[in-house]
Amino acid sequence: MDLRNIAIIAHVDHGKTTLVDRLLQQSGTFRDNQQVAERALDSNELERERGITILAKCTSVVWRGARINIVDTPGHADFGGEVERILGMVDGVLLLVDAAEGPMPQTKFVLGKALRLGLRPIVVINKVDRPDQRAHQVHDEVFDLFAALDADPAQLDFPTVFASAKQGWAADAPETPGSDMAPLFDLILRHVPPPAADPDGPFAMLATTLEANPYLGRLLTGRIAAGRVRTNMAVKAIDRDGRLLEQARITRILAFRGLERQPVEEALAGDIVALAGLGTASVADTICDPSVETPLAAQPIDPSTIAMTFSVNDGPYAGQDGSKVTSRQIWERLLREAEGNVAIRVSQSGEKDSFEVAGRGELQLAVLIENLRREGYELCAGRPRVLYRTDPETGARLEPIEEVVVDVDEPFAGVVVEKLTQRKGELIEMRPAGAGKTRLVFHAPSRALIGYHGEFLTDTRGTGVLNRVFHGYAPWKGPIAQRHTGVLVSAEQGEAVAYALWNLEDRGPLFIGPGDKVYSGMIIGEHNKGNDLEVNPLKAKKLTNIRAAGKDDNVLLTPPLRMTLERAIAYIADDELVEVTPKAIRLRKRHLDPHERKRALRASAREVA
Repeated sequence: MDLRNIAIIAHVDHGKTTLVDRLLQQSGTFRDNQQVAERALDSNELERERGITILAKCTSVVWRGARINIVDTPGHADFGGEVERILGMVDGVLLLVDAAEGPMPQTKFVLGKALRLGLRPIVVINKVDRPDQRAHQVHDEVFDLFAALDADPAQLDFPTVFASAKQGWAADAPETPGSDMAPLFDLILRHVPPPAADPDGPFAMLATTLEANPYLGRLLTGRIAAGRVRTNMAVKAIDRDGRLLEQARITRILAFRGLERQPVEEALAGDIVALAGLGTASVADTICDPSVETPLAAQPIDPSTIAMTFSVNDGPYAGQDGSKVTSRQIWERLLREAEGNVAIRVSQSGEKDSFEVAGRGELQLAVLIENLRREGYELCAGRPRVLYRTDPETGARLEPIEEVVVDVDEPFAGVVVEKLTQRKGELIEMRPAGAGKTRLVFHAPSRALIGYHGEFLTDTRGTGVLNRVFHGYAPWKGPIAQRHTGVLVSAEQGEAVAYALWNLEDRGPLFIGPGDKVYSGMIIGEHNKGNDLEVNPLKAKKLTNIRAAGKDDNVLLTPPLRMTLERAIAYIADDELVEVTPKAIRLRKRHLDPHERKRALRASAREVA
């Protein structure tokens, strides 16, 4: 059968997964009466809640006698490790761009990688049904982006389709809506070449993604570069340097057919399949015939830029919500995560019962923590910190820099420029973005952006959009001011009392409500001043036998500020932790005992001096 392999790349929320839904429906993959969830490829529970793709998915459709393997890739920079590897096993890409927003940082990130691999993208300008669409202007911006990324003449001559994935049509011009996706299907068959694979050579496949299947063991997915693979065939795995990792037999071959992975007895060069039977091989390793000596070229992966410390929950309520609380259980789970996710690195920390977890960004690490708590784990997470490098020539300290693209209403542009400049951000570009908005582009240190997003939403009244992507390493920019407020720390353990909280409201916004469990050392609110303040949230009203004349029995409290996981991680200071259980997210001091806190504070002051 004629074969095409394509990936869909785009910025987050530009409509990739919805487009795949329409391609599956219109190719006849679903029956007319079949019940299929919206965004069918976002099968992970977290993906459906957040409306983002976290894990790359593969599916396939048949159109005019040709099989098209389609890979839906993550659009968020924190999951870029998936994108890099996926592009190595396809022969073409659909670059999806929002007709109103235009090219965004992640568009630039994934497009740059696709162009360096020599791929010739098809541009799909999506959401042309939006009332604020500016499809032709966006088309010009996409061309400028190709030129800025040093596209060659063949890549610059890209075909363009205008589409509304939501309404299920594609057309050659936005002014003449189509009736179906046929123009896009036909363009894929014309523009994307068949796989350049060697059907007669010895079998070789580069492992692109890895997952653990409870029934089949490790499943390695990739495109067959040469030869064919059969069930029970003897193979070996070699790493990027050609060293032998293991010898094994293929126990199962799974091919992608629609939304299902179906077992097949044989797969040929060019097809994308998942193989079971190997116990050691991982991503970027070559699975091949025993006669093959040279590994397939594997893409280097962008480095981790953020690290966090995960430790055992040692709070007074430890073990009450979760079933997996020991350091051994947490360590084994982190090792499994690192095995299947090459963008995450885990290592033992110097502190007792704690581990270092490095990744691409706060969102990626927050998703990992959220998965852990849903699986019944309890743990404490420290403040994210950036990973520095040393310049080999000068010995200078280098820090990761991110490109930040901000779209804000014009009245808020000034405060955003002021705040990011204070955080050592460098304004690269400022221009009108239409509809009364201004687009700002900064190069800012990664550490400056930790905890900034919540402040950004407050400054822009919730109307601003901030996107960021790894840019490179640069010399250290100097000290950056951290959180300027202190916190309210509970001095007692028990259940919070409404009367006590009412008396504390003048001190600052609270994170807890009446009846919430608290303990000594737990952070229950923000202090309006710069210092931490120990308070008693259990203090009840003193009762007398004199009846009060007023209505002071009715305590009216301001609703508490409930911390989400991402907000909590970004909020905490270096001496604080986020305690995560299946039922609760609490903020606490690293040292629960007030005397230990004072000793630690004096010790850190001596170190600074």
